[in-house]
Amino acid sequence: AGKVVGIMPLLRLALLAFSCLFWAAGLAIFTLGVWAQVSLADYMLLSANRYPNAPLILLATGATITAWGFLGCLGVAANLPFVLRAYGFIQLVALMAGLAAGLSGLFYREDIAGGFRSGLQRAVAAYGEDEGRSNALDSLQRALECCGAEGWRDWLTSDWANQDAAFSPMGNGSSGCRNRPLPVVGSEGVAAAGIHPHGCFRKVFSFVNDNVFHIAATVLGLAFTQIGGIALACLLANHLQPRPHRPNEVSCDIPAPFHIHSPSLSQTNNPEVFTVYTWTSVKTNH
Repeated sequence: AGKVVGIMPLLRLALLAFSCLFWAAGLAIFTLGVWAQVSLADYMLLSANRYPNAPLILLATGATITAWGFLGCLGVAANLPFVLRAYGFIQLVALMAGLAAGLSGLFYREDIAGGFRSGLQRAVAAYGEDEGRSNALDSLQRALECCGAEGWRDWLTSDWANQDAAFSPMGNGSSGCRNRPLPVVGSEGVAAAGIHPHGCFRKVFSFVNDNVFHIAATVLGLAFTQIGGIALACLLANHLQPRPHRPNEVSCDIPAPFHIHSPSLSQTNNPEVFTVYTWTSVKTNH
């Protein structure tokens, strides 16, 4: 006959596996925060909707989730119900945060893209006034191979173009649009001068529209997996919690006999047996 496995080992194994998954998800979020802090810091400067702390929030969230993943493993290994309940509460917080982040990403994609449109237009119009924003714009134009917000003509009305009339179609100009001349002819002259003919906003919008949906859907999926972890933590904590005595339990004392042979009498032909009664406590329910 097959060996029957109890519910406790299954709960412990399932919660341990989920804790490892929870820990890996936190580590992934922390890695994403490091990448965002290093790679997207310049791009954050160009959005009118300021999100300067978004990478730091990812870093803090990832570090917290990673730490609490170890807490779940500790609660399983040490059989600590209060630790498991705290772990379930943290997962509930992670569930609500994931739902908020995922739904915000889905519903505010247009707002995020609109913030980049306005921010790019301001960066082009005020190019040179803020070195950080100017360098961020140059970096974006190089990375996406674009020029200006809607196109290279945005530079015709910028303060930088009106003040600097010494550049030529073969001049180096700024590094963002490769050569940054401002030809008065059509797009053929733009291509011949080595200028990126397309604006940056369309490429930024495509990036946001294509990736935010997938990122938000992934975050929502991870958030819903927390429901399983919350259920497992609560079930295991309840099984580990010692059950209190019921108020209707009454203790009754019932004598239980055992026998003692007398050493002195056992040497005769007729040993005498003494019966001694002890009292044991038996609980009955009424």
